[in-house]
Amino acid sequence: MYGFPLTIYLMSGWLQTRYPGINWFSHDAGHLPEMMFGWGGNPHFGPFHILSFLLIGGGFWLISAAWPTLYQAQRSGKLATTGLYARLRHPQYAGFVLVLTGFLVQWPTLLTLAMYPFLIWMYARLARSEERETRARFGVAFDDYAGRVPAFFPHLASDTEQAH
Repeated sequence: MYGFPLTIYLMSGWLQTRYPGINWFSHDAGHLPEMMFGWGGNPHFGPFHILSFLLIGGGFWLISAAWPTLYQAQRSGKLATTGLYARLRHPQYAGFVLVLTGFLVQWPTLLTLAMYPFLIWMYARLARSEERETRARFGVAFDDYAGRVPAFFPHLASDTEQAH
């Protein structure tokens, strides 16, 4: 939200020329995708906002649903391989990326557009760093796990299809 006035200010000449019928200083104009695609009505119920709610909600669900598995594994000194960790090695980071993407879709600003790839890169680096630590601690068990479970994007095939 804080980057919005700067974004509108920096883009105001182009926006006003390209979209002359829109008051770019109104509240609704802050929902740039809805305005630029010409969707009328309340932008909070527009397709970009609904998509952003799904992404943000899905991301928070991934983060919270993965937490108990990771917590129990850490308390018992074991590798987390059940629950969401049976489908993804980094479900919480995947959740963070969904939340970031949802906010980017909902309220794009120049600052969020610039920071988004940097944050994705940082989470990927953090995941790789944690994998090195986990490999050092669990050895072959982690290598076997990493060989069958993807890092960030789950396999779309069912378990029986993957086994063949």
